[in-house]
Amino acid sequence: MANADELQLVYPLGDTLPASGGTLEVAPGVLWLRMPLPFALDHINLWLLRDRQDGREGWTIVDCGIDSPSTRAAWEQVFATALQGLPVLRVIVTHMHPDHIGLAHWLTERWQCRMWISATDFGVAQLARNATGQGGDENADFLAAHGLADGETLELIRHRSDHFAQLVPALPASYRRLLDGMVLHINGRPWRCMAGYGHAPEHMSLHDAQGGLLIAGDMVLPRISTNVGVHSSEPEGNPLPLYLDSIARTAAELPADTLVLPSHGRPFRGLHTRVQQLQRHHDERLAELMQALRQRPGSAADMLPVLFRRELDAHQTTFAMAESLAHLNMLWHGGRVQRSRGADGVWRFTVATTA
Repeated sequence: MANADELQLVYPLGDTLPASGGTLEVAPGVLWLRMPLPFALDHINLWLLRDRQDGREGWTIVDCGIDSPSTRAAWEQVFATALQGLPVLRVIVTHMHPDHIGLAHWLTERWQCRMWISATDFGVAQLARNATGQGGDENADFLAAHGLADGETLELIRHRSDHFAQLVPALPASYRRLLDGMVLHINGRPWRCMAGYGHAPEHMSLHDAQGGLLIAGDMVLPRISTNVGVHSSEPEGNPLPLYLDSIARTAAELPADTLVLPSHGRPFRGLHTRVQQLQRHHDERLAELMQALRQRPGSAADMLPVLFRRELDAHQTTFAMAESLAHLNMLWHGGRVQRSRGADGVWRFTVATTA
């Protein structure tokens, strides 16, 4: 069922979705694919762009899906039915999260082509493959220090030390670097890279001004708010202002009637409206945190019921804790709250005397 914010957006394709292993044309030479994910967020949108490079006709893939048998099978069906006998010429990855980069190694090896990605996200993906990602003792201890006390959830996190590597079992050994403002010529048309921050280290959206298209990745989603979180690898991080600045820049630079191609949900028009909705959403969450903290000091875990009105499973709780900390750290860095660590080892936030 659509929420009130969704009703303010326009969905040119209505409720039509591509079948797994199938495609839908959203603009001339731009095909929409939808691949399964084994999470509550059960799909990711991927894109096929008709292209030519160095005199060769073919296709550019944008984003890959996780490495799983079902995703590989869906891609094989796409290759058999949608490519018109032409090869894949390159694979563009908007950012390093597993549902976007997971199959990049397989796709680039299969088609003997290069992965294109920002240098920051390529490097962080390499680190994530060799680190604990969102699991392991370090992450469990980090969340416990911010008030997460459920023993079952913490134990699940401790045993999920190779979560990233399970979804991304390998990475391409080499890549081609994407930079903010860089123009990619795809099928003779210029697509401009737009760097975004806060959700991933250096997320790259792609804007086709001639066609009025934005491949937005995860930066602007129509139904849900983009996950912006603080993790154990950067415990004092302040990603939320970076994210808000990024989407404000997008709205300032792109026309209101841009057709947004998001990584989750349906293609939509109403970019400026959606950015305003997301800005209002975070302003409201920050105000609710301030109100709660005026009643009594609290940890990030204490603030989960304030920010999330639904029951969370263990997987969702890790993302929710990261989001809670992103909002609290924004208030802390802005001088509106203070934090201190109690004798029990838990960080708690309280309203600053000057706020």
